[in-house]
Amino acid sequence: MTFVLTRAFPRPSGTGYTSPMPIDAAKALAAEPRTVPLSWDHKDVLLYHLGVGAGVPATDAAELRYVLEDRLHVLPSFATVAGGGMIAAEWPGTPGIDIDLAAVLHGGQSLTLHRPIPVRGEKAAQTSRIAAVLDKGKAAVVVLRTDVADADGPLWSGESRLFVRGEGGFGGERGGSERLEAPARAPDATVERAVREDQALLYRLSGDRNPLHADPAFAARAGFDRPILHGLCTYGMTLKAVVDTLLDGEPGRVRSYSTRFSGVVFPGETLRVRMWRDTPRRVRVAVTVVEREGGNDAGVLDDTVVEHA
Repeated sequence: MTFVLTRAFPRPSGTGYTSPMPIDAAKALAAEPRTVPLSWDHKDVLLYHLGVGAGVPATDAAELRYVLEDRLHVLPSFATVAGGGMIAAEWPGTPGIDIDLAAVLHGGQSLTLHRPIPVRGEKAAQTSRIAAVLDKGKAAVVVLRTDVADADGPLWSGESRLFVRGEGGFGGERGGSERLEAPARAPDATVERAVREDQALLYRLSGDRNPLHADPAFAARAGFDRPILHGLCTYGMTLKAVVDTLLDGEPGRVRSYSTRFSGVVFPGETLRVRMWRDTPRRVRVAVTVVEREGGNDAGVLDDTVVEHA
C-alpha cells in the first residue's frame, strides 16, 4: 500500500531554481526496466542503524543488536539504502526524467519484505522501473518500483513516490488520493525519539547525498530556512520505534511497511511516535514533531502501517 503526498510545500525561490525540461511521462513509462547489482556488508548495516538513531544508550543490550556485528539484526528499512539506495539506483539517467533536485520531495514509501534481509549481500540485483507518473496540477508524482533478489530468491519489493514541484499540468492521469481514517481511540503506545543536530549529516553517508539535507544555501533554494532531515531517516527511526516497542525488538517479524510523508523534520527536533494495534498482525502509526504540536505543521508521517508476523 502506498500513498501520495498532497500537502503543499513552499515553491523553490530565487534565480537558482530552474527545471531542466518537463517530465516526459510517456517516455518514462516506456523505458525498459533497469537491473543493477547490489552489495552490502555489516559495515553498511551498522552505519545505517547509527544514522537512524540506534545505539542509544550505548550499553543497552536491546541497542547492541543494531550496532555490534556479532549479534546484528537488520532493520527492514535498510532496504531503502542497501547498495546505495533505491532512489539513487533508479533516478540518474531515467529517460523522460530530468529535473532539479531542489524541486523534489519524497512523498511516500512502501516496502514488502519477502524474507529477512541478510547482514551481507554479495550477489543481489535490483530491477527498477517507473511505474506511474501522476499529474497533480502544480506538481507531478513519479512512482518508482523496485524488486530485489539474490541467489536464494526475492528479498524485498518497494515503491517510492517522489513529489516534483512545478512539473504538473502535462495532461496525465491524476491518480487517487487514498487516505486512512485516523484511529478514534488513544494509542496503545507512544514514544519520543530525539533527532540529533548532526542526524542528517550522518544519515547521508548511507547513500542519499541530496544537498537539501546538508547545504543551507541549497535548502534556501528549495524554500527552507535550513537543511531538512531525510524523509527516509524519519521512516527508519519510526520503524525502529515500532519494532522495539511492539514487536519485541525483532526486526525479522516485519512483513511490510508503508507511509505517506506529510511534513518535514529539522535536525534538533523531537519525534513523537503514536502506535495502535489495528489487528493482531498490523500496527497503525502516526508521527508528529513535539516542538510544533498544536500547529498545523506538526504531522510528518501519516497513513503509516506496519504489518508483521
